[in-house]
Amino acid sequence: MEALKEQTVGQIVADDYRAARVFRSFGLDFCCGGNKTVAEAAAGKSLDPEIVKKALQDLDSDEKEDTNYNDWAIDFLTDYIINNHHRFTRNKLPEIAVYAQKVAKVHGDRHKELVEIYSEFTRLHAEITDHLDKEEEILFPYIKKLVEAEKTDTKPDVAHFGMAADPISMMEEEHDEAGASMAKIRRLSNDFTPPRDACATYRVLFENLEGFEKDLHKHVHLENNILFPKALELERTLH
Repeated sequence: MEALKEQTVGQIVADDYRAARVFRSFGLDFCCGGNKTVAEAAAGKSLDPEIVKKALQDLDSDEKEDTNYNDWAIDFLTDYIINNHHRFTRNKLPEIAVYAQKVAKVHGDRHKELVEIYSEFTRLHAEITDHLDKEEEILFPYIKKLVEAEKTDTKPDVAHFGMAADPISMMEEEHDEAGASMAKIRRLSNDFTPPRDACATYRVLFENLEGFEKDLHKHVHLENNILFPKALELERTLH
């Protein structure tokens, strides 16, 4: 863990994904807010940045994870994101929606926040589904064409949207919106903590929401902090 002053939190996690665990424990956003330094991110939460840096430095004594996504070819990373995170998201969205609707219907009178959670998740469900479609049908195929052009030493065709910066900027904005929606749901659910009178379905809903948020953070991190910057750099070298 070197150069913590200069590196953004996104770069730190890209170099060593174990850092995500540290940032998560302090409530620091490393995916949508990955362009901030440790000091800037800590200041936003009124935290002492030195405490955060110490926790990051302590990782050096732990066993490092075998998977370094930063070393992967971006076409392979694209497939990984689709086959793992997109698939997980598409499967989990309707499953969680069923739980959210049921729990809001049964317990919404006594716990008004459940109605808000259901409403927010319903909106998120529609927006994320549309977001995944755009990535899989437009942006990701273009990124793969860039990789193919590099391999064959040819110039890539100009996409109908022009350069990649515009769709990537749009995807990043939508990531911010999804992150804000999940942050709202986290607040409404008291950090996914069910009340004492919660039934089994109530608890399952909160467990699934927390797992969904965790996967979303990693999903967005892989795109915002690794895939998109590398795709933009590759595009620059080819044009």
